[in-house]
Amino acid sequence: MMHIYISVAAYIVVIFLTLRDIRIYKRTKLESYRKGAMKGIGASFVVLLGAIVSLINPNIGLLIVFIGIYFNKKGFREKVFNEAKTMERFLGKTDYYPEDNSE
Repeated sequence: MMHIYISVAAYIVVIFLTLRDIRIYKRTKLESYRKGAMKGIGASFVVLLGAIVSLINPNIGLLIVFIGIYFNKKGFREKVFNEAKTMERFLGKTDYYPEDNSE
């Protein structure tokens, strides 16, 4: 039964980080955050697939979940937090704004 909780927690974390990357990309237009969001979408699918498989076979399902978490690696990121507090960083609020703010 614990494998279901682990799978669901992993899925929630991957979705949260993906939404955070989308929010940061929307504010900054930095390409690394767009790529991170795209990776997160793919990884969330793999983690969800692993969560479903873990209902049938916990070992294989958790293996798929952990593979999805591994795929969620983001790589190099530009510095977008200068003076943001911890909660602001957690929610994806940035201090960085692009040069052309023509929206």
